[in-house]
Amino acid sequence: MRTPHENHPELARVIGVSTLYLKREDLNSYGSHKGRSIPFMIDHYYEMGDRRFVISSSGNAALAAVIHIQEMNKHIPEPIELEVYIGHRIPAHKKEKLEAYASPNIRIMIKEHPLHALTQSVQEGYRSLRQSVDDVALSGYASLAEELTSIKDLGAIFIGTSSGTTAQALAQYVLQKKPSVQVHLIQTSSCHPLVDAFESSDTPDEISIADAIVDHNAYRAPALIPLIQKTGGRGWTASNDDIHAAQELAEKYAHLSVSTNSALSIVGAMKAAEIGYNIKGAIVCMICGD
Repeated sequence: MRTPHENHPELARVIGVSTLYLKREDLNSYGSHKGRSIPFMIDHYYEMGDRRFVISSSGNAALAAVIHIQEMNKHIPEPIELEVYIGHRIPAHKKEKLEAYASPNIRIMIKEHPLHALTQSVQEGYRSLRQSVDDVALSGYASLAEELTSIKDLGAIFIGTSSGTTAQALAQYVLQKKPSVQVHLIQTSSCHPLVDAFESSDTPDEISIADAIVDHNAYRAPALIPLIQKTGGRGWTASNDDIHAAQELAEKYAHLSVSTNSALSIVGAMKAAEIGYNIKGAIVCMICGD
């Protein structure tokens, strides 16, 4: 489960920070950082007696769920059921990944309104794996927080954020264990309800190429925003030009091809360096997966 945090001095130099690590959650066996928490939630609710699960996901969380349940079903007498609801706009490559795990017990279904379908399934007795409204999900990121805070000179964590679940878990952990560490949120020009608490933009919204940032409800905002402020971090908005620039820098100076969603964290580090944001110590950018 542990993933490397790679030190990239050339990328740090170009961005303008002293030390820069890339936390390689894209190397997680589940494909992304969602592999920390989704399996934890499934195991937790399985122990409570749940045997039917449902998830509405743009890709990464659903992928973690199908991988974990497929593996569980190899070792338990009564197979677990999972229904995965995806929208029509899901990228083709993510849809193909999910459909590779389809079986009689793991059903991948396109829905016109995935969240509405999820709500209906919950009413029918399915256990929801929606992280944005379930604090069990926060505990699943403890292992990630422990690995990050093992970096002795850590000063700040930058993470692309949709619902804010991972960011909330990290902020809670560092405030308890390593309060000198800042946590920074990055959202997109399409979806930025959490970042709006930190900055306002006069530029019109554009359809972002980072397609995993989709949560406009900001359910976690009342708890999350004060936590981020208490760490000394803040929120940043990434335009498509920003994302492309971050990808190009990662390719050239870290020899790493990162997804548009993972590039968000690098955008945040770039913007913080540009304005001279006061960070004491190393920066970690979360490379969270596709």
